[in-house]
Amino acid sequence: MLRPLKYFLFALTFCFCHTRSFTQNTTVDSLTSLLKNAKHDTTRVRIRTWIGEEARIMRLSYWDSICADSKKLKIKRIEAIALDFIGFIYRNQGNATQALNYYKQSLKIEEETGNKKGLAESLNNIGYVYDNLGDIPKAISYYERSLKIREEINDKEGIAYSLLNIAFVYSMQRDVLKAIDSYERALQIFIETNDKSGLGHCYNNMASIYYKQKNVSKAITYFQKALKLREETGDKSDIANSFSNLGSVHDKQGDLSIALDYFFKSLRLRKEIDEKQGISSAFDHIGAVYLKQKKYALAHSYADSALVLSKELGFPENLIDVELTLSMIDSASGNYAGAYEHYKQFVIYNDSIANETTRKASVKSQLKYEYEKKEAVIKEQQEKERIVSEEKDRFQKIVILAVVMGLIFVIIFAFFIFRSLKVTRRQKEIIEEKQKEILDSIHYAQRIQKSLLPTEKYIARQLPRQH
Repeated sequence: MLRPLKYFLFALTFCFCHTRSFTQNTTVDSLTSLLKNAKHDTTRVRIRTWIGEEARIMRLSYWDSICADSKKLKIKRIEAIALDFIGFIYRNQGNATQALNYYKQSLKIEEETGNKKGLAESLNNIGYVYDNLGDIPKAISYYERSLKIREEINDKEGIAYSLLNIAFVYSMQRDVLKAIDSYERALQIFIETNDKSGLGHCYNNMASIYYKQKNVSKAITYFQKALKLREETGDKSDIANSFSNLGSVHDKQGDLSIALDYFFKSLRLRKEIDEKQGISSAFDHIGAVYLKQKKYALAHSYADSALVLSKELGFPENLIDVELTLSMIDSASGNYAGAYEHYKQFVIYNDSIANETTRKASVKSQLKYEYEKKEAVIKEQQEKERIVSEEKDRFQKIVILAVVMGLIFVIIFAFFIFRSLKVTRRQKEIIEEKQKEILDSIHYAQRIQKSLLPTEKYIARQLPRQH
């Protein structure tokens, strides 16, 4: 019973992963039904992993259990997946240290097993954490290593996601043209592979660039495109991100009620998935909107909550925004001492980021050089391929011409041979006719001769009579 079930599970998994012909709920229900009937430990661990991936289960206890079971059963690939998910959960909680710890454990397993696709994913995840921490050199290093492997194995989806991350770095470096170029390259791959999640990320990030360029109408269009795709995929984290972005745009436009509605929608989803960094950001945005509406008590309440959570997470960018918001709230409500203290903290955090920005600037030239170097290599390769293609076409034309000329020569030669054979055959027929005429004449003369001359018997009869 186990062997047929195993084959059915693999077939089912292939169907889910590549066709996506069923809804997420149907998939989870089907797998849950299979889990009840599965008796082999290995099969059960695999099914639980697939359920976790499909249902996007974000509980540490769930993946810790799968990690322990897969380690016990020596299922390295499942163990690596579980470690990745644990790292992802810690990353969402703002615990960068733990996230890196688990991502690197996953990376080690992928290196040991030689699973290049998993290796590229782990490298990309580690790069993402360093990116969030502001360590751009390390982020770039891991992103580029991931991209190189994905190009080696022709993992189109992976290449697109690497391009997304690299484009984001360009965007943060204010290199808009190269950022958009990378986004558009990724966009084409996502369209080819019909990856709605990837398209959503692409549209969202491109919208952010247009927003920074103050092209608000285009930014809203792209943010709404991203939201529509994300609602189709059902990823709560991505949907919350789109709500937040649309809230920010409407906030800047002065549509405070609409902005507040989007921010609360974002906050509700962030809480559902326990995404602490997103929760902190939502608190800050809501506090800032209430400040504009002159609802100072509500504004201070939400901003304070954002500050507590931001300090817990330790992300400088969050702290800068929150300290500035609180300074403005205190100033507006007449608490000038509090406004001064919060502004001092804002300056401190801002200076630390400014120093980091200076360090990042030194990376920018290297990043630009690496990009242009790769572009030059690609162009050179394309030129070589063009020359080889033209040479191949020219050779093929020569071969075709030679074959045609050869065929023409053969046809002409065959015509002359045929004509010569025809003449020879006619001459032979004439000679044969002449020979026949001569033979007929000889035979006729012989018959005449025989008719005129007396026979031997006749002579023999006549001879005695003369005596």
